[in-house]
Order: sequence, then structure tokens, then C-alpha cells
Amino acid sequence: MKALIFAAGKGERMRPLTEHTPKPLLYAGGKRLIERHLERLAALGVNNVVINTSWLAAQFPAALGDGTRWGLRLHYSEEGAEPLETGGGMYRALALLGEDTPFLAVNGDIFCDMDLSQLHLDANDLATLVLVDNPDHHLRGDFHFAAGRLHSESSSATQSLTFAGIGLYRPALLDGWRETIGDSAGAQAQPPRFKLAPLLYKAIAQGRVAGLHHRGSWIDVGTPQRLAELDTTLKAGT
Repeated sequence: MKALIFAAGKGERMRPLTEHTPKPLLYAGGKRLIERHLERLAALGVNNVVINTSWLAAQFPAALGDGTRWGLRLHYSEEGAEPLETGGGMYRALALLGEDTPFLAVNGDIFCDMDLSQLHLDANDLATLVLVDNPDHHLRGDFHFAAGRLHSESSSATQSLTFAGIGLYRPALLDGWRETIGDSAGAQAQPPRFKLAPLLYKAIAQGRVAGLHHRGSWIDVGTPQRLAELDTTLKAGT
């Protein structure tokens, strides 16, 4: 299996820490955030990892090299001066991920203790997303979830949960992306820049997205305060 780590963002909520360091390369508990992902992916049996880069892109290969220290092969999908958003970044990375087999994708700025081997794709599904209880800073959540499936509308049977930034995807999710995205800003750029969410909403409406509710530890390490809290927790071993 191959994996994609989203690492191209500018880390604006993390300023001033990200003025000279990309967010996934910041330290918590004595390790870079992205290193923990690489360790877990290697333990899962992933061989090839694509890291998409934009902000301070040269720092990633300088810090991580070719991945041999984790038993991985790292590939860097450079996006230029402006990040391509999640959809555009995933689309560009397909050249390295391949267009025939599912791949795992993880946000580079999260911490999660989930056993990634739990993720799987049913034959007709285009994606399986990991969801978590809504944190205080995102009480509305992202998706309607019930009985292992994501739904377009809320009902008495569904609960609102937050996307954990972890998913297993088929490349076919991106088929027809231009028709789905339409004339949104960036769609006509080269390379194209667009969000993944509209493609997910379309697949959800088709009944082709599963969900897995993770109830363990998860942190969106998006601000200096949350980074400091994670650092304290990891150093305390709790």
C-alpha cells in the first residue's frame, strides 16, 4: 500500500512558529509531527509515502531524506508557491501514488493513536473516512454518520462527527473532478487547485463513503497552544 501525507499548508494558525518551519516539521514530545506518521505507516506495512509540499518545501527532503531510516521510500510532490488544496494536492500526487489501487491519506498536522489496520474499503466504496467526536473548537462537526456510513442529511439516526484527517481512498474518487468542481477559483489553473470536500459530498450522496468512529486520542495540532499541550502530554507519557 502507498500513502499520502498532506504537508503543503502554510500553517497560518500556527504563526509565528511556522514562519520559518513547516507545521509538520514542528516538534512535539521530542519528535517532528510528521515523523510519528512515518513510523506508524512503516509499522502498517506501507512501503511508499508521498509527501505533498509547498510552504518551505525544501525543508522536507532536507529533514527526512529518502525515508530509509524508517524503511520507507519517500516521494515529494511539489506544488509550487501556492498549495493546491486537498483535492488539487491529491490529484497531483496520483502520478506518484498510482491510479489503480487504494491509498491512505493523512493530514500532516494531526496526532492520532488509531490502529490504521482497521481501515478497509468495501468493493463499491470510494472512500472510508476516520471520524472523531467534535472538539471544542469545531462543535458543528463535518459529516453525518450512522451505522458505519456517511450520509448527506442529518436524521434522528445520525450523529455529527468531525473528520480526523485520515482516510482510505480509491483514485476513482477524483474521476470527473472538473465537472464536480465547476468554475470554482483555481479549477482552471495549471496545476489545478481545488478542495476535496465537493468530491466527497458527491460520493456520499451516491452512498459510496464509509466511516469509522475513532474514540481514542486525536488532536488537530493547528495552533501553538495545542502543540504545547500535545508536547506536554507526550513527554508525560499519558
